[in-house]
Formats: sequence, structure tokens, C-alpha cells
Amino acid sequence: MTESIAILDFGSQYAQIIARRVREVNVYCELFPWDTPQEKILSINPKGFILSGGPKSVYEENAPYIQKFILESGLPILGICYGMQALTHALGGQVDPSADREYGQAVIEPLMPSILSVLSTVWMSHGDKVTKMPEGFVALAKSGSSPFAAMGDMQRKYFGVQFHPEVHHTPNGTELLKHFAINICGVTPDWTPSSIIEASVKRIREQVGKERVLAAVSGGVDSTVAAALVHKAIGDQLVTVFVDTGLLRHNEGAQVATALRGGLGVELITVEASDDFLGALKGITDPEQKRKIVGEKFIRIFEREAKSVGKPKFLVQGTIYPDVVESSGPDRSKAAKIKSHHNVGGLPEDMEFELVEPLRYLFKDEVRLVGEALGLSESLVWRQPFPGPGLTVRCLGECTPPRVSRLRAADFILQEELSKEGFLGKGGTASQAFVVLLPVKSVGVMGDQRTYQEAAAIRVVTTEDFMTADWARLPYDLLAKVANRIVNEVEGINRVVYDITSKPPATIEWE
Repeated sequence: MTESIAILDFGSQYAQIIARRVREVNVYCELFPWDTPQEKILSINPKGFILSGGPKSVYEENAPYIQKFILESGLPILGICYGMQALTHALGGQVDPSADREYGQAVIEPLMPSILSVLSTVWMSHGDKVTKMPEGFVALAKSGSSPFAAMGDMQRKYFGVQFHPEVHHTPNGTELLKHFAINICGVTPDWTPSSIIEASVKRIREQVGKERVLAAVSGGVDSTVAAALVHKAIGDQLVTVFVDTGLLRHNEGAQVATALRGGLGVELITVEASDDFLGALKGITDPEQKRKIVGEKFIRIFEREAKSVGKPKFLVQGTIYPDVVESSGPDRSKAAKIKSHHNVGGLPEDMEFELVEPLRYLFKDEVRLVGEALGLSESLVWRQPFPGPGLTVRCLGECTPPRVSRLRAADFILQEELSKEGFLGKGGTASQAFVVLLPVKSVGVMGDQRTYQEAAAIRVVTTEDFMTADWARLPYDLLAKVANRIVNEVEGINRVVYDITSKPPATIEWE
């Protein structure tokens, strides 16, 4: 069994990023709510525990705590922020409210030689602090407001840091997590694309046996990589279905057919259903309702197609870890639900399939690396992410055929211009870029005539993990060129704006 690190989530907004950073150093880890039953946590064969931050005080009623079996396991523990305070509280130390709270960047001073010497500027976010360390601990670092910015018990291999090494605001913070996982816990860093593929193939074969399997491919990276991975596991048992919903990007169908049928030799069925989808969306403006309509239509089409290929029992979906987190799967996270995903929360309860989700706990960059290792083309693996509901979630308001066509044309212009300038694809600085059509009209002037047409918003973000994102600082001349082309070439749009909101507080998609 693969060695791993178990991360206990005490409610931190950064908990998923801890997992992302540990995976970056080729160490497998899983994230569990802090009160997950012992047998489930120990089932992943952990060699150590990381305790996340959290919004509560250890003295609050119903505050999260460290379960007894973790302290009795004899395994190393690293507490981060609230995790450090919870460890202190559990072992008899003292935690008190801080008169000088620390939020944002701070400077720490190492007090003895350790991995902390690679750190200086760190990211703090706490109101309480450790005022008395538990017996057996020594101070490893201090900051202006925290006499115990880091502490450790070398004999038991228990450590705590008041700052957040997982965020990019703490330069070299990943080195600390790497040192803990590999040097202190002794985990072998063997979580690589090849090992992911090997484990996934085994798991898929165990789940589906000799049954036929249907894969839904939407044109996005995730669904395509998921289909390729399942095909590697079971070969001709897989049938892929590509549904042209009328909500796809420019030339999407041809690209998918080339990748799957031409590149991998996968059996592909194409279904033309644009009238069906757009008809069902007529008059619908609520985003959650739109998602559910698209999800239900997909499943009914797959159920219909399944009858023609022997009624497969299983359906493959390209669900990835951020989908699960944002949809607040009750078995994985205590986080508040942000939205339902087509891949997670938009499917009908009475569907006839059992889901196969080989990418369910992979981050986007891991999905891309797996895709490359499977032999998919670079242009496909590094193409822009595309949501399961397609342009539905980017066409705010009613999704009529003219409006969707308008959006598709504007989006193609953005993709074309960004690609020319090297912002997209492998090595490009833009992680995700798309156009949103707004149900807002404004006055404009074209030639000598007054216009009253819709507005379009450009959304381009940079991100490492899609859990957080920042807006891309594109050159003004490039933005001007894109806006000028959209207004001149796309009938019905007379105004273009640029979205400069980060995630959080916004999400990447608008709906």
C-alpha cells in the first residue's frame, strides 16, 4: 500500500492547498474532516499527520479537537496555525488571545538550526497564540507578536508552526512540508504520474470487472483524460459518447473526435442534441436550475445510448478534486457549498449508472501530467478548462440560440488572440480564459447609428491549483485588440469589460 500523509481539516480555507503542496513533492496525501472515524483515516496507511488551520478558538464550545487515536499512534504530527494551538491545548500547554493579532506577512527569526532557516517572510492569520508550550517542546522560531512562532518536541516528532507554509505568500514554505513528510515521517516520494496511472488502472479494473463502461466526454481536459485512463484499464470495454449540446466552444466536436478516435483508437459515438438542450433551457435564467437541466439531459441521453451498446452499468465522469470541494461532498469536507457542479451535484438521483470517477481526488495539474503520460497531445492536455454544463454557465440569463452563438464567437476571438501572444497552453501564464455574455444592454454608437446591445465580460485568471486565483495582468494593447474585434465582428455586442476580481471573493466561473 502507498505510504501517505493524512491531513486533518479543522475548517481552514487553505486545507486543500496543504494537500496540493504535499502532492507537489511526490508524496501521496488525503484530506479528512477532523472528526473522520479512525478506521477511515488509518485506511490510507499514514506515516504522519498534518493538522490544518481553522477559524475557531480552541476554547470555544464545540471547537474541533485532535482525536485520541492520533496522539496514541506514535506517528509524527505537524500542526499549522489552529492545528498548532489544538496540539498545544491537547498536550497541556496554554493558548490565549493575542493583543497583537497577526494577519498577513510577518518575519520570523529561527532560534536554532532547522529547516526553518530557509524561511524568513511568512504568512500569518491568527488571533490566538501559544503562550506556554507543552512539556517536552522547545521554541524553534519567534516573530514580533509570537514568542513561539514555531515549536517542536524532537523525541515524539511533534511540531507546530503559527504561520501558513502552504500558501504562496510564504516563500519556500513547501520545503518545510517536504522536510516533514519525507525526512521526519519517512514517506517515500513515489506519487508520480506513472504511479497514479498504475493505481488508477488497478482500481478501475476492480470496480468494473468485465462490464461495459460508458464515458461522457464534454470536450474539456478532465473528461478526456478520464476516458483515456479508463481506456488504458479496460480497452474495448469502454464506449465514449460525445454529446453536441449546442453549448460547446468553436470546433469542439472535431477536436474531441481527433483526440479519442484518431489518437487513442477509442470507440466514439457522437450525438447531435443541440435542439434538445436549448429547447429545455428556454425561459430558464436561474444558474442552479440550468445546471440541473443540463445534468439531467446528459444522463437521459446516455441512458438512451446505453441501450444500443448493451446497457453498460458504469458511467465515467471527469470529476476532479476542486469539483468535489466546491460542491461540499459530505464525506470529504465541512466547507460551505459554493455551487453544484454538473459532474458532482447536478445529476438526477434516479439515473441507471454507477459512476466511475478516476480523477476524483486529483488536482488539475496532476490531471494534465497524467494526460501527457497517457500519450494525449500537448494541445489537448493543455487546452482551456471547460465546465460540464458548457457555455450555459457563461451565458448569464436565458440561453437562446442567438445568445449562445454570440458568446461562442466572442470566446473564440479571445482564445485566438491570447494564443497568438503565448498566454495559453503549456508554459502560458493564463490558467483559464473565457468570455461571459451578460444579460445587460447598454447604449453605443456604430457609424452614425445608436445601438442598444449586450455587454461581454472577459475573464482571464492565473492560478496554481484552481482553489484560489488572481486576475491576469494582460497588456492593455492586447485587451484593446480583443475588445475591438469582439465589438466589430460579433453582432449584438457593443461593450466589453474586464473582470479584475480574484478568487476568493469571486469564483472563477460567473455561475
